[in-house]
This record gives sequence, C-alpha cells and structure tokens, in this order.
Amino acid sequence: MITSVLVANRGEIACRVFRTCREAGVRTVAVHSDADAEALHTRVADTAVRLPGSSPADTYLRADLVVKAAVAAGADAVHPGYGFLSENAGFARAVLDAGLVWIGPPPQAIEAMASKTRAKQLMGLAPLAADAVTEADLPVLVKAAAGGGGRGMRVVRRLAELGPALEGARAEAASAFGDGEVFVEPYVEHGRHVEVQILADAHGTVWALGTRDCSLQRRHQKVIEEAPAPGLAEPLAEELRALAVRAARAVSYVGAGTVEFLVADGRPHFLEMNTRLQVEHPVTEAVFGLDLVAEQIRIAEGAALDAEPPRARGHAVEARLYAEDPAADWTPQTGVLHRLSVPEGVRLDTGYGDGDNIGVHYDPMIAKVVAHAPTRAEAIRRLAGALERTVLHGPVTNRDLLVRSLRHPEFTSARMDTGFYDRHLGELTAPAPDPHAPLAAALADARTRSPFGGWRNVPSQPQTKRYAVGGEEIEAAYTHGRSGLMAEGVQVVHATPSLVVLESDGVRHRYEIARYGDQVHVNGETLTALPRFPAPQAQHAPGSLLAPMPGTVVKLAPGLATGSSVEAGEPLVWLEAMKMQHVIPAPATGTVTAVRVTEGQQVQVGTLLAVVQDT
Repeated sequence: MITSVLVANRGEIACRVFRTCREAGVRTVAVHSDADAEALHTRVADTAVRLPGSSPADTYLRADLVVKAAVAAGADAVHPGYGFLSENAGFARAVLDAGLVWIGPPPQAIEAMASKTRAKQLMGLAPLAADAVTEADLPVLVKAAAGGGGRGMRVVRRLAELGPALEGARAEAASAFGDGEVFVEPYVEHGRHVEVQILADAHGTVWALGTRDCSLQRRHQKVIEEAPAPGLAEPLAEELRALAVRAARAVSYVGAGTVEFLVADGRPHFLEMNTRLQVEHPVTEAVFGLDLVAEQIRIAEGAALDAEPPRARGHAVEARLYAEDPAADWTPQTGVLHRLSVPEGVRLDTGYGDGDNIGVHYDPMIAKVVAHAPTRAEAIRRLAGALERTVLHGPVTNRDLLVRSLRHPEFTSARMDTGFYDRHLGELTAPAPDPHAPLAAALADARTRSPFGGWRNVPSQPQTKRYAVGGEEIEAAYTHGRSGLMAEGVQVVHATPSLVVLESDGVRHRYEIARYGDQVHVNGETLTALPRFPAPQAQHAPGSLLAPMPGTVVKLAPGLATGSSVEAGEPLVWLEAMKMQHVIPAPATGTVTAVRVTEGQQVQVGTLLAVVQDT
C-alpha cells in the first residue's frame, strides 16, 4: 500500500496529483528549484525538497536528484506528472532500483513509445529521412522525438527552410526535454487532432476511454480540448479505439497513456503514444466520472480494472489560460498573478495562487478551466461564460481568444480542424475594448484620491486621465459637480474605488475595478495608467532590435558583428523564454552597426540587442 508520493514535476500537475493524494490519505512530497521555493505546489505538499542546480529549469531534469529527494523525504512512490522526466525510461528504472514504487508504465514500454520515431516503426510506419526530403514531399513537419507540448516542432513549406527548421527544433527540444533528436514526417493539412485515453492494468485489461478532440492549436500548442471528439462516425471512432488498444498491447502497457492521431478524409493517421498523463486528461475524467490519478495509484498497487470501463456521460470542454500577449506576437508574459478566481460550476486546475510570480523559466500556462454538461452546446456555453466572468488580475493572457474561439460558429458546429487559427486568428484577436472602461478606471481613481468628490464652486476644465489600452493611448475626462462626478455622454450612477456603475442610453453597466501600481483591471480588460507628465524615454536608433520579452540569448547568427551585412528577415538573435525559442530577424537589408548582447546573457523586455542600419 502506497503511503507517500513524490511528484517529479512542478506547477499545475503537481498540485493536481497532490489533490488526489490528500483525498486518499496519502502523504505528499514536492520537489523544487530555487526559483520555485515558494511556488504553490511546494505550499500544498506535506513536504518539499530542494533540487540543487544553477539552472532552475534543468534541475527538474536531473533524475538522480529527484530519486535522492524521494529517499530523503521517506516517500515510497514516485509519480512523474507530465513533461520533464515522465517519459524517461532511465528515470523509471532509477526509481525502481531505489526500491520505490513507480506510478507509471513499465520502463520498456516507455522506451518503446517515448521516442516518436520508434513508436512509428512499432506501428509499421517510418518517418521521412531528413536528407531525402524533396519538393514533392512538402509540406513536412519537423518534430522532437521526445516530449511534446508543441516544443521542437516546425512546419516546413519550402526546402530552403528545412535546414534552419531542423536546427531550431533540435535546440528547442534539447532545452525542453534534454533530448535533441528530431524527425520529419508529412504534414497533414486540415486534419483533426484526435486522441484516445488508455488505461491498462498489470493483469491484461486495457480500457480505451473514448476520444478527445484537440484540434484548436496555435503554434502546435493545444489551446482547447474536448471529450468526446464531436462528429466522428461510430465506425471511425471504433477504429481509433481499436488502434489505441493495439498500440498499448504491443508494448504490454500498464497505467495511463494517450494515443494520438490526425484524422483526415475519414482516415486515422497515427502520430504517437504519450506514455504519461496528458494535460487535457480532465475532460476524460469529467465524461467518465473517473479520477485518473487515483486509478494510476491503484494500478501501481496491483489492483485490477473491471472488465469494461464506466459508461461515458455528457460532454466536457477544457481551455488553457496562458500568460501571453496577442498584441506582441503572443510572447510569453511574466509578473505577479494578483488574483485568479473562476465562477462556481467549472473546474480549475492551476499551479498558481494569488500573489504568485509568473517567471521566465517555465511554460506560460496559468491554469486549465473545464466545464462538463449533458450536451456539447451546454458545455461550450458554460465554459465561455465562466471564462468571461473569471477574475484574472496580472499579466496579459489569452482569455479573450478562448472566449471568442468557443463562440466561433466553426467551433460550435464542430467543423474545426488544426488550421482553425491559421484561418481565424486575426478576427479572433481584433481589439474590441469597452469604450467606457477608461472612464470607469478614471472615476474609480478619482474616488480613491478624493472620496468626497472634490467639488468646485467655480466651473473649470474637466479632469483627465490617460491609459494605454491594447497598444493605444486613450484619454478619459470627467468633472466634479454639485451632484458628484459627471462625464459627457453617460450618467455616473455610482462610483467607488472598486465599483463604478454607468448608464448609457438607458442601460446600466457595472465595472469592477482593481489597481496594482499602474496596472488597472476593469472587468476583463487590463489598462495601464499613464503618468500626467511622462518621463523622458530612452531613444533608440532606427533599426534597433529590442528584446520583446525577458529571456536568455541562446544564440547569435554566425559571424554577427559590427560591419556585417544582413538581409531583411534574416535571423540574427535567438531568445529563449519559458522553454520556447523566439527568433529576432533583421528589420531590413543593411549593415549591423552594433551588437549589444552575448550568448548566455539574460535580458529584460526592451533590452537593445543589436542595430541594423538600412541601406
């Protein structure tokens, strides 16, 4: 009987596993890097063990340190979570060799399926040889052989792009998974990403727990997932389940896993088998009424599954909240998450608590929000409404994208595919600010500074406040009169530092206000209060390349130096943040007049990287 579990991961998945352990009366052990010493997963665990190391991200990849931590803390089992070491057969063996229980599949099954290239060979498929790709093979997809989550993936549509794509994917895969192996496969356009949840015991029973659709992806990163996959003909769904069971039986699989496919023209194309719990597992749990982590623990203790899985009920949809800025090419955002609260009736899985800092070292996902209902339409409506009402004070997120995606007719009618965002991202991210949000912020600020109104007997010019909203500056004007605060075009019904009610054309609108320094949250919008007298700004020469995010300079273009000639669009600087690499290209054809950074250097937003003089 397992009495104490160490989770070899951090953040949301560690907190999620700990929740099940607490309910089962199992003690919990967290591990953490120095950057994570006060993270939520360390606070909710019974015990926390520091992983020494100079790199906050790489410490979690050290199998020897994690096993040592488990032994030191008196844990008798290790749950790998997902990512990091979850698909590392060597880590699984090290756990077993230490006399601990491994809450995962056998090492030999991990070995067979963790490498996507070996998995394809096992299923009778073979990747393309990178040096043999021709124009006729295009488009192709470069993928990391280990890991997932969209890292180490590049779509190649021209042969000239293949070399740089291979190089970039290798570097990103090595950074994210400690394994730089990549491979090439045909890129299936306009397919649906459908997967099957597998659960198997050590007694020969394998459950195929329905299907999930994960087609809404941006940069190969899943954004919205649902179960069951809608609109699949039953013969196709049955074929998917049968193929998934076949894959599991081929490697004598035990535990939870996922078999992924692309479905196009009514045919399944095998992608990979993930020998771990997936990020999107909550939608399957909701539909089947299961706790997959509890089942993992039972299976690790030797329990047998029933002959048949439970019956599926209803529909579930999950959305991933990311700290990223759509106005800045979706670059990851950092900063304090002041408050996160979702309405009742939906599930929230997160690795952050109010006041926690979102740093640069890890994935930018803040949370997953999941809704379950009797029908797909009801689940979608419930999730969209909950996201819209979610209180989210902190860095800019993709919340608006999620709400609009859930309400898009192509999604609600289940006609989506993996090209959904290629077609619709522009319309889904077009700014739609509330025209009265800046005024509400200004009125709340006025009440903060002058609670009793600041009325003047002699008429004067309106008071004004300036805010930055979605890259634009907006001025809000109001006056203090005998009856209180007034503004042109609206009636100020109520105004306090935290709540403003405005009436326009007979309709009343409530605005809840929260301010943290210069950051002002008005309902779901984030505004930046601008100073009345702006400080002088640093001036940068034309052609300056500025860091769009905090991160590490992992590479400079070979030979990049003052006097170098470059072409417009040529990659010059590679930045890494939150385990993703971002390429900074030359803004124009010209000459490099300055290089201000070196490889390995940490930079902040706006740091001058280099200057290219246009010719």
